[in-house]
Amino acid sequence: MSNDPLLQPYKLKHLTLKNRIMTTAHEPAYPEDGLPKERYRAYHEERAKAGVGMTMTAGSAIVSRDSPPSFNNILAYKDEVVPWIKQLTDACHEHGAAVMIQLTHLGWRTGWNKGDWLPSVSSTHGNEPAHRAFPKKLEDWDIQRIIRDYADAAERMKAGGMDGIELEAYGHLMDGFWSSYTNTLEGDYNGSLENRLRFCLDVLAAIRERVGSEFIIGIRYTADEVDKSGITAEDGLEIAKMLRDSGMVDFLNVIRGRIHTDAALTGVIPIQGMVSAPHLDFAGEVRRLTGMPTFHAAKIADVATARHAVANGLLDMVGMTRAHMADPHIVKKIVEGREDDIRPCVGATYCLDRIYQGGEALCIHNAATGRELTMPHDVLPAKVSKKVVIVGAGPAGLEAARVAAEREHQVVVFEAAADAGGQIRLTALSDRRRDMIGIVDWRMAQCAARDVEFRFNTWAEVADVVVEQPDVVIVATGGLPDTDVLEVGNDLVVSSWDIISGDVKPADTVLIYDDAGDHAALQAAEVVATAGGAVEVMTPDRSFSPEVMGMNLVPYVRELQKKDAQFTVTRRLMGVTREGNQLKAEIGTDYSDLRSHKMYDQVVVNHGTLPMDDLYFELKPMSSNLGEVDYDALIAGGAQTIKTNPDGAFQLFRIGDAVSARNTHAAIYDALRLVKDI
Repeated sequence: MSNDPLLQPYKLKHLTLKNRIMTTAHEPAYPEDGLPKERYRAYHEERAKAGVGMTMTAGSAIVSRDSPPSFNNILAYKDEVVPWIKQLTDACHEHGAAVMIQLTHLGWRTGWNKGDWLPSVSSTHGNEPAHRAFPKKLEDWDIQRIIRDYADAAERMKAGGMDGIELEAYGHLMDGFWSSYTNTLEGDYNGSLENRLRFCLDVLAAIRERVGSEFIIGIRYTADEVDKSGITAEDGLEIAKMLRDSGMVDFLNVIRGRIHTDAALTGVIPIQGMVSAPHLDFAGEVRRLTGMPTFHAAKIADVATARHAVANGLLDMVGMTRAHMADPHIVKKIVEGREDDIRPCVGATYCLDRIYQGGEALCIHNAATGRELTMPHDVLPAKVSKKVVIVGAGPAGLEAARVAAEREHQVVVFEAAADAGGQIRLTALSDRRRDMIGIVDWRMAQCAARDVEFRFNTWAEVADVVVEQPDVVIVATGGLPDTDVLEVGNDLVVSSWDIISGDVKPADTVLIYDDAGDHAALQAAEVVATAGGAVEVMTPDRSFSPEVMGMNLVPYVRELQKKDAQFTVTRRLMGVTREGNQLKAEIGTDYSDLRSHKMYDQVVVNHGTLPMDDLYFELKPMSSNLGEVDYDALIAGGAQTIKTNPDGAFQLFRIGDAVSARNTHAAIYDALRLVKDI
């Protein structure tokens, strides 16, 4: 038996959880037709197989048709969900993990123009800023119907073999009743705290009548909205006691904050550069004052913090959800004494930002997450060892080196710079984004453990590659900024990289023209503003920085607004000319022939990168495949077997930005899905 607090079993009612680590409810947006099919099952099974004590599925499963799925949620109101739930729970149970599911009615946190086009409903006519729809205010028959829907859904989940359910009460319909901010009803469901909790207690009673007293029911709820017009910490503690005293709730999963705006959401789910585990002590206070089994998750990304939470009695079960997206094998590595091998969550929150833009959850640097049916978390050795030469040690090259080394190939990496990392190293120059270097550090450690040979400060040329007598050459040389986008004056501008790296000093008044929409423009803007410059960020698009996405946009805007930065949309920079000591910008728009001019001391262009592909094209005639990639095989997970040049001495591929300007995840996915079959 281990003495590790995280590995101790925990008795929740009749259910024994084998350890104290769980993944809390989250919707990765993998359902098909609203059902948790093979992909969904494989995602949760991977974490169960690696030893997680409990996996809480869905975030959240929908109980009613007038709660359209904003995030491709599981549709718990469908009878056909039951066999898919059964397959999922059976798969996780086989590995000893408990499985529960979160149920909800989204209330105002959805729109009317999805699903069956029914009006969204809430305890107020007011709209949630994030989703903008103005809901119908609930009538008495709506309330009774939704109570029945909750009970029906809970009964389906029990029939599917779930160990229990969790009701969602933060930012959705249920806590809409609780908060004075969102409850404008009249009568029995508003006024006193007892009245505002009436809907919740009625739902609990209806569920208990269907599923019996033994089935586990918990609530994930906001115990403090951190808003003077909403639920206070005192209210939250009183609610917790009322839920406990009802005798119908078996555990509390504590949240602090609101999620109605991007800014508020980052308070509940902090991203990189924000304080780790900010609500842990508060959750511990709820546990101390109520004596209830208490769960919690909010940027508990490392094992040490999780261990502290359990060892010091703050939590009974600690949620490490984003951490398990980065590395689903955390528990296995703890058990095996390999904590140093855990792939770190760097807090990039690429996963959640994608969901909130209608995409699917993907980890910025684990391309196998969500692709368990096609991509390996554990890379197996190859049948035949090969010599693999990789040019470039950015994220694409490092992932290629790691995977090739795990395949037990002999790997040599050439890198022109003195250190590995490429654009990641540039990103990490920002104090707020320094955790991104974990993407590089983890891969360097994995490569070091497998004897990958790195040759830094080496600008690889054809002769350097050929003398290695490689079987496979992978060009991962990345790209360089493309600033040649103006009708006139391209020689007068600098790139966002110039500013971020410090190669060019920011001037007093600076225009940052951004038509790539990624982090580099805003990071450069922060550098300028911090140096005391007046900065304007301009884009031809109708919104700025779409590739940064909602949650990551928050800290940039907070910082830049403090320094009075200006944001200009729907304006295109046409050209730049010099007038004295300043630059005259000609500004147009895609919407008309309108033209204007404005003076700046410096103009910065952010327009993505152009591939550094000279070496690739020089090597191409010497390769057996002439650089060609079999896309069908790549997508299907098969090996590359094209041999169009019988005289070729090696296979040749290029990945990442050496192909085209994309992002870190794309670069890493390029490497994994290619090299896993070499």
